[in-house]
Amino acid sequence: MAFFKYLLSKTFLRLVISLVLILIISVFVLTRWLNYTTHHDEKIRVPNLDKISLTDVTKILDSLHLKAVVIDSASFNPTYPVLSVIEQNPLAGDFVKEYRKIYLTLNPSGYRKVTIPKIYGKTLRQAVIEINNIGLRIGENPTYIPDKGKDVVRGLKLGEKYLLEGDKIARNAEVEFILGDGKGN
Repeated sequence: MAFFKYLLSKTFLRLVISLVLILIISVFVLTRWLNYTTHHDEKIRVPNLDKISLTDVTKILDSLHLKAVVIDSASFNPTYPVLSVIEQNPLAGDFVKEYRKIYLTLNPSGYRKVTIPKIYGKTLRQAVIEINNIGLRIGENPTYIPDKGKDVVRGLKLGEKYLLEGDKIARNAEVEFILGDGKGN
C-alpha cells in the first residue's frame, strides 16, 4: 500500500516531470548538435569531370572541398585525352557533403603491349580469331605471296614492319596479314 501512496505523491510527480523535461531538453540539444556537426542540408553538386585532366580535376574538386581518389586506369579509350577522367563515382549532378571522396577512373597514357601469338602456318580464319582475342585490329588489305596454301598466314606486318612471333606491339594496333595465294609451289 505504501508503494501506491508513493506513486501518487508530489515527490514522485516532480521526479517524473523533471525526467520528462530533461529528456525533451536532451533530445532538442542532441538534434541541434547533430545538425551542426553533420552539416545537415548543406550539399555540393558533383561537377561533370568527363574528359578533364587529372591536374584540372584536382583544382576543381579542391575549390569545392571535395577529394579525388584514382581507383583505376587500366582500360585505354582513344576517344578520351591521355590521363583524363573516363568515369566518376558519384556521378555528375549527384549531391554530396563537404570533403567527400570522388572516385575517378582515368584514361592511361597508352595501350598496354600484347605479344604476337603463334599464327604462322595457320589458316586465315584461325588467325583472325587469335588476333581479335588479343585485342588487335585487322587491316582490310592483306598481301598475297606465291604459296601452295590458299589463305594460309605466312607473315604479319604493322605498317611496313614485319612482325615475328613473340614481338610486342600496342593493343588495338592495326595489323595486315601476309597470306598464301594458293598458286605457288
